[in-house]
Amino acid sequence: MITIKSAHEIELMRQAGRIAAEARALAGSLVTPGITTREIDCEVRRFIEQCGAKPSFLGYGGFPASVCCSVNEEVIHGIPGKRKLKEGDLVKIDVGTIYLGYQGDCAATFACGTISDDAKRLMEVTRQSFYEGIKYARPGQRISDISHAIQVYNEKYGFSMVRDFVGHGIGTEMHEAPEIPNYGAPGRGARLAAGMTLAIEPMVNLGTFSVEVLADGWTVVTRDRSLSSHYENTVLITEGEPEILTIPDVGGSYGR
Repeated sequence: MITIKSAHEIELMRQAGRIAAEARALAGSLVTPGITTREIDCEVRRFIEQCGAKPSFLGYGGFPASVCCSVNEEVIHGIPGKRKLKEGDLVKIDVGTIYLGYQGDCAATFACGTISDDAKRLMEVTRQSFYEGIKYARPGQRISDISHAIQVYNEKYGFSMVRDFVGHGIGTEMHEAPEIPNYGAPGRGARLAAGMTLAIEPMVNLGTFSVEVLADGWTVVTRDRSLSSHYENTVLITEGEPEILTIPDVGGSYGR
């Protein structure tokens, strides 16, 4: 069942979203050659807790960290550890927060130093496809109208959409109804209504759409080991333009 949030609930989600977005931006500022993914995770956890919130991901289904940090061919759910980032890496940071019982969820792809032209284009197109999708995040539209717009925009550039993992509703739980694929025909799924809150998250590959989960049980990689990019915001359906709850919005960095 898709929940419609009250004005009070929406305000709490704005606070959770703001903290998540600021944590995402902090993580992105730390993406530099030589830093370990665990160091990024520790800084983000410290920041979230200082804000009076909790990291959504820590312990969720047994996940051992506060952020997902996925590098290059890793699509999502990368576990932070001893890995040191290198010049040219494409780094996906996914952050979730819980504030007074309500969730915020967002992700972005960041460049570590100077990246290839292919990686830069993949990152830019993935981010823009989110904005193409939320043009349809309005009352009366259907869920798959968002999905279709995201797919069409990415495929115009020759990229492929991950199909095994999808966006989702969000509220008191990180994953609520409905599921929001990043592909498919328009005109399908539930009709959108004001008060719905959705985590819309294109996951886009340079090569095939096929993915697999590594032996750690979490890290999802492209089957052909091609580069992947990820971009996500928590979005509120209003009577008019959709509202992005995870602000400040960020688009990644092309190196420092």
